[in-house]
Amino acid sequence: MKFFLDTANIDEIKDAHSMGMVDGVTTNPSLIAREGREFEEVIKEICAIVDGPISAEVISTDTEGMLKEARHLAALHKNIVVKIPMTVDGIKATCQLTKEGIKTNVTLVFSPLQALMAAKAGATYVSPFLGRLDDLSQDGLQLIEQIVDMYANYAYETEIIVASVRNPLHVLESAMMGADIATIPYSVLAKFASHPLTDKGLKAFLDDWNKAQA
Repeated sequence: MKFFLDTANIDEIKDAHSMGMVDGVTTNPSLIAREGREFEEVIKEICAIVDGPISAEVISTDTEGMLKEARHLAALHKNIVVKIPMTVDGIKATCQLTKEGIKTNVTLVFSPLQALMAAKAGATYVSPFLGRLDDLSQDGLQLIEQIVDMYANYAYETEIIVASVRNPLHVLESAMMGADIATIPYSVLAKFASHPLTDKGLKAFLDDWNKAQA
């Protein structure tokens, strides 16, 4: 499973990258705005750190506007993947961008049929939002399982990015189902290495060592 970091914070990206845990980065307008910096400056800096897919999202809601923005974003760096919203206009834009060889990530996906449309339009990636469904007492993991099975049935090449990840269990369950990628907040990624028995075992080893040196 590939790990993307869901952030626009350069310090978080550098730290996770130093662990070898960053195969790509996903951003969105909210994450960029949180940094209080110029959009293209942040995107270019991320591309300089991570040699992998970097998702940058369009703001326009109409097809022509999306296409114009997407072409501009794609020209910024070879690793740019253009995030397109899951709407009728977004699907039209995705279809055209695929013909032009521009990589796309169809985002804000909440149903298997939306994911099917994205794949048929030629999306490079699809981003089902797991956590936001869970927040509404719906089964986000079931959505991931349905998309994995559906894509396998028809050999779609579109890769599944599990998005809106709330906790490590979301990543574990998605990995067991065979999802291609999880895009993970830094705070969740940092929890992966933690376990109370690891901490307890390390403390015991160090205590024994210190006693032996006394």
